[in-house]
Amino acid sequence: LELVTYGTEVMPESTLKRFHDLFPKVRLLQTYGLSEIGILRSTSRSSDSLWVKVGGDGFQTRVVDGMLEIKARSAMLGYLNAASPFTADGWFKTGDAVEVDGEYFRILGRKSELINVGGEKVYPVEVESVLQAMEGVENVAVKGESNPITGQIVSAKVKLRTNETVSEFRNRMFAYCREKLPRFKIPQKVFLVSEDIHGDRFKKMR
Repeated sequence: LELVTYGTEVMPESTLKRFHDLFPKVRLLQTYGLSEIGILRSTSRSSDSLWVKVGGDGFQTRVVDGMLEIKARSAMLGYLNAASPFTADGWFKTGDAVEVDGEYFRILGRKSELINVGGEKVYPVEVESVLQAMEGVENVAVKGESNPITGQIVSAKVKLRTNETVSEFRNRMFAYCREKLPRFKIPQKVFLVSEDIHGDRFKKMR
């Protein structure tokens, strides 16, 4: 095994690190593409890094207000009976929030999945990455739920390998997350589930 590619969902950093530690000689490459514009050429900064450079012949990228936009010769014309996702000058609004470091991007998550806790921004994948590293956690999906005080709170569905009650897991989770996340990012609601958290295309069912 020489190469493993991953995409579709943002890879939790803890999962990437664990995989890299298990297979240090395997090259890990993050891919990026959308049905509306095609698959871009990608280069990960390193096998254990979530920073990726995307583009290639026929593609241009830019970041506007923290959101990735792409111009592509292969782009679709538009949606049928729906608003255009393109700017007036032809840039496709991906809906992906990113950080920028030179030529590299780090994808934070979908704008549509952003959780607003009293004005503080929370991207589900950041919280998922922390919870995923907990002992006994098989999978986790995080989303926002309405709250009359803060607008939203962080809620987590967790699939465990261990036999714990919700109360036992919550206590362990709070102790674990206290040093790793600001309080507003720690899930206030926790649901333990037995079913798969991913759909058929391995997208999380948040």
